[in-house]
Amino acid sequence: MLDKRYTEPSVFTPENLLREARRQKSTAVGEVPRVCILDPDGDIVEHLNKTGRLSASPHWACYHTVLNEFTHEGVRFGIVGCAVGSPFAVLVAEQLFASGCELLISVTSAGIVAQRPPDAPFMLITSALRDEGTSVHYAPASEFSRLDDRLEALLSPVLREVGVTSGASWTTDAPYRETASAIEQARSLGITCVEMEAAALYAFAQAREKQVVCLAHLTNTMAQYEDDFEKGEANGSLEALRIIAKTAAIMRAASSG
Repeated sequence: MLDKRYTEPSVFTPENLLREARRQKSTAVGEVPRVCILDPDGDIVEHLNKTGRLSASPHWACYHTVLNEFTHEGVRFGIVGCAVGSPFAVLVAEQLFASGCELLISVTSAGIVAQRPPDAPFMLITSALRDEGTSVHYAPASEFSRLDDRLEALLSPVLREVGVTSGASWTTDAPYRETASAIEQARSLGITCVEMEAAALYAFAQAREKQVVCLAHLTNTMAQYEDDFEKGEANGSLEALRIIAKTAAIMRAASSG
């Protein structure tokens, strides 16, 4: 493995890539919404598109994704769908913050690994086991990446009041290598669920000093039983939007207070 030299800046930067993408795509210079959402499953994007609430961002110059915008509870949001997995999620996160984003909220579906089922379907991920490859490029080796302490102190108590628990996840790059022994090890560490983005997003947030919040929608038991992966009304999008709006409101109140 190469020596990472974590304090050394990258030669290749999102700002330079976006500059060339704007030139090639004739994209207008401007900023994306200050609050953006990663929707790896694409369910929220699908729901908003069906209800006619989305419009393409005029200032998003990414080669790989589409950024849509919509207004919800008086806040203008940007949203990128189907950015699945740590490398893709962090690539998009880098470009969102370089384009004017100030708060990034990721809402990913997750498999339940806890022995006892959680009390609520949504969880604020406060720590994530680093069983993926992207986080090592942003932070020295450690067992977990963590939500910023200040953000956890702000969000956990208020989100708990609206039915969102807090807990640890296991971030993997290989969902089809979730073996029985790996699941048992995760349980022994007090982990609730498994997903594919949080550890890398939190390592990125720490390294870049950005505000990133990862939420898990606990939707399945890795297809061990029939009728798994049921997410609720509009595939859970209505509840996800409610929690996203609450998270944005907490952050907005803290920044203005």
